[in-house]
Parts: sequence; structure tokens; C-alpha cells
Amino acid sequence: MSASDIRLRRSALFMPGHNQRALDKARTLDCDVVIMDFEDSVAPNVKPEARQCVKAAINKGGYGYRGLVVRANSLATKWGRDDIDAVASLDIDAVMLPKVESADEVLAVSECLDANDGQSKSIWVMAETPRGILNINDIAASHPRVDCIVVGMEDLGKAMRVPPSPGRLGLLNALTTCVLAARANDIDILDSVFTQLDDAVGLRKSCEQGRALGFDGKTLIHPNQIETANSTFSPPEESVVWSRKVVEAWEQSLQDDTGVITVDGAMIEHLHVAQARRVLALQEAITKR
Repeated sequence: MSASDIRLRRSALFMPGHNQRALDKARTLDCDVVIMDFEDSVAPNVKPEARQCVKAAINKGGYGYRGLVVRANSLATKWGRDDIDAVASLDIDAVMLPKVESADEVLAVSECLDANDGQSKSIWVMAETPRGILNINDIAASHPRVDCIVVGMEDLGKAMRVPPSPGRLGLLNALTTCVLAARANDIDILDSVFTQLDDAVGLRKSCEQGRALGFDGKTLIHPNQIETANSTFSPPEESVVWSRKVVEAWEQSLQDDTGVITVDGAMIEHLHVAQARRVLALQEAITKR
């Protein structure tokens, strides 16, 4: 694995699609991904305005290395088809689908993209309902375009009647189920937003928990959260140092035809080398950015 195989998604910042000032500000922020939103953050009466603002912002360009994703409304709503028609041919990386509950929804959106010159666009799916969680593997495997799962624990917690808790105890099964689906289908997965904007300690803990559970990054709702997400989902220095030792020892063993390989007293096998190479590729991608 090399840096070119890595798409950085440590921090994915939601921006209301109708807020031109926010869309302009995003060009200067240190997030890996900008998610331009047509759904929850946009009132029904300004959704047409949001489409025009997003189209103008994307056509203007200037977002540099940042991935660009548009969250459309569901096709089950009266706005969904117009959303996809509006952005399918724009220079974006993906369309995000909210509250996905079946593979059929993904296939329907893929057909809409194809009909509007959007053949190159990926699809991100949001897992934020009980039915969506139960079907998440089928959803993730439904089409090669599905590139990322984004969990939405706010809506899921409400639907499951789980009271908010710092450790998200009642939602852990759902979180790990989504991570399993992502890994089974070799796609990325992003953790849910943290809504307490004045709780820096809580944000750090939430990011650390997400990383420990296997997430690749976190969705965010405020620019002040970017640095925490970026630092938490970047490889720690000690991990980078260890990974270099592992790869160097492995490559040396191939030259010397060595049998058992150890690094710092631990036996090294193929799986450790693969993990180490991914850490180094991720660190290189961050450095190049």
C-alpha cells in the first residue's frame, strides 16, 4: 500500500448548502472533506436556493485537496431527485444518502446519477435508522459505487430510545456492526457527529473511542472540531516509528532468508507488515497533503 491508495477522511465537515459564507469559508479550513448539505441543516423553503449556492461554489472551485461530498435528500422526499439532478455532473467526489435502509435505494440513486452524467460519482450511505443498521452489509455491498459508510447516532439513538451517554453504551453494537460491514466490503467508515460544541474533552473522547472501534474519521458540525479529529485519526508517532521498524525488519529478512522475525521482542508476521505499511502510507498521505 502507498500514499496514493489513501484518501484522507479524518475530518468531514458538514456545511449548510444555502450558507454561501460557510461554503466560501470551507476553502480555507483544514478538514479533509467538505460535506455540502441539502438535508437536515436546510429548511424546506430554501432547498432550491441551497442547490444554486452549492452549484456556484463548486463551479467556482478553490477547495484544493479537500474531498467534496453533497448530502442529498432521500429519493423518498419531494426534493431528492432534484438534488441529485442538480449535482450529478458537478466536480464532486460523492453523493451522500441519508437514512438508507435498503440496497434498492442505492441502486435507484445510482441510476439517477447515470442519467445525469454522474457515472464517476461515488455514493456514501448514512446508517442512522434501526432498519438501516440491520441491513448495512447488504447496503454496503449493493453497488461498487458505495465508497463510505457514515453513521448517524443522533437519529439512531432517538429511534432506539437510547438515552445519551458519554460512552454511547446502548449504541456500541450498532457502531461495531457498521465497522464490520465497512471492512467486509473494503470501504471507509466515518463516525457520527459530536453535538456538544462547548465540550472539547468530550469531543476528544468521542474521537478516541471512534478510532478504537475502527473508524477512519469523524463527521463534524463546526470548524473548531477539525483539529481534534485530524490529530486523533492520524497515526501516533510511536506507531509510525514501530511501523518503520517492522517494514525494515521484514524487508531485511527477505534478503537474508531469515526465519523468525522479531521487533522489540514481538514476533512479526504478514499481518503485522500489512498493518505497518498502511500506517506508513497514511502518514505519507498526511505529509504530502
